[in-house]
Amino acid sequence: MKTTSHMVEKEIDDRAVLVSLVTQKQKRNEAIAEYSLQELVKLAETAGVQVLETMTQNKETKDSKWFIGKGKVDELRAMLEELGGNTAIFDQELSGAQVRNLEAALDVKIIDRTQLILDIFAQRAKTREGIIQVELAQLSYLLPRLSGQGKNLSRLGGGIGTRGPGESKLETDRRHIRGRIDELKAQLEEVVRHRTLHRERRKKTGVFQVALVGYTNAGKSTLLKQLTQADVYIENQLFATLDPTSRTMELPSGKEIVLTDTVGFIQNLPHDLVASFRATLEEANEADLILHVVDSSTDMRNEQMRVVGEVLQELGAHQKEQLTIFNKIDACSQEEREMLTTEGEFLKISAFNQEDLERLRLAIQEKLMGESKEFRIPANKGDVISLMYRIGDVLETDVDGEDMVFKVRVNKDDYVKVAYQLVAYDQQAKQGQQEDSEGEIY
Repeated sequence: MKTTSHMVEKEIDDRAVLVSLVTQKQKRNEAIAEYSLQELVKLAETAGVQVLETMTQNKETKDSKWFIGKGKVDELRAMLEELGGNTAIFDQELSGAQVRNLEAALDVKIIDRTQLILDIFAQRAKTREGIIQVELAQLSYLLPRLSGQGKNLSRLGGGIGTRGPGESKLETDRRHIRGRIDELKAQLEEVVRHRTLHRERRKKTGVFQVALVGYTNAGKSTLLKQLTQADVYIENQLFATLDPTSRTMELPSGKEIVLTDTVGFIQNLPHDLVASFRATLEEANEADLILHVVDSSTDMRNEQMRVVGEVLQELGAHQKEQLTIFNKIDACSQEEREMLTTEGEFLKISAFNQEDLERLRLAIQEKLMGESKEFRIPANKGDVISLMYRIGDVLETDVDGEDMVFKVRVNKDDYVKVAYQLVAYDQQAKQGQQEDSEGEIY
């Protein structure tokens, strides 16, 4: 058995021992298993839990009845009694039967990783949309486990595992809960409809949308604040941002775009949560560009990047245009900075360095607007000239005889729609110019 002590200063109702099971399959990568347990400590403290001790068991496979071995259950009971613990939090997801068996054996509240994450989201949800999404995720998770929630619901004082839908809702029958789930889904569909309308309006105005995605606590909100001067909540804790925040940002060319901060991802992000927050996470799906923000100061950045990639794939956003942002390089040594690489394009920055922020703005501009092109258009073609301003940023204009010459940094998608028309007029104008020149010579 391996145990590690963790203490917090203030008095907290939930006093827990954290438990992790490392199976033979997981043992091949013990670093990830250890990191997951460290992350569970942070999650518990974020939820307001006093972490008394952590316990790890190496076992061939999980026990179908107890999850951990029967001998470890006895050890855990003795540890809880000795330390005065009233909660056991498991780093993996438990079945309803396992929760019931552990409750009966330990006489404490049993929480698993999924329920802990859902509880944090329940604490953080402030908007109507966020509250709906969290309650839907919690009810979807608890419905098949209702018979295993006796101790959680009856224990006085509430605490983790009882926030969100509330005890009265969870004690009702399954039919009532299924009805509530249907109600929440209908409300969420209305939210999706409104969000879709807003996106369509933004698209009609030609405003580019850029989404910040990444592992929780990677620095997305800090980056949003530094780039847009947004008044957003920033804290060095997991899931500091729950509700998406969109702000306008000006590119070096003067063009404005919409930059959106999204909820952070984490290992084993509950499937019900991803499903419920799909309306929010769709911001990544609808974005013209995804900025994948990575905490470059952590040794587990590759694992975190893998997790983000998996969630983006689940959302169907993995093929979107992406730019990887290695953030927090001010916390890295020179050697560590040189090791920061990935497939595709990337930047190494500190969100507090103005030169880095300017490089990022330029990189976003180049990604969205593409390369500059020159067009020669007859001056009497006003409708075609107006296209110049719709396909990108007009960098320079000049008058040459009866033609207007434009230098434009084009947006690839908008340019493709009208390229044939612009190229035809451009060739026509150049042909006319060539004929005029030939006439002068002869």
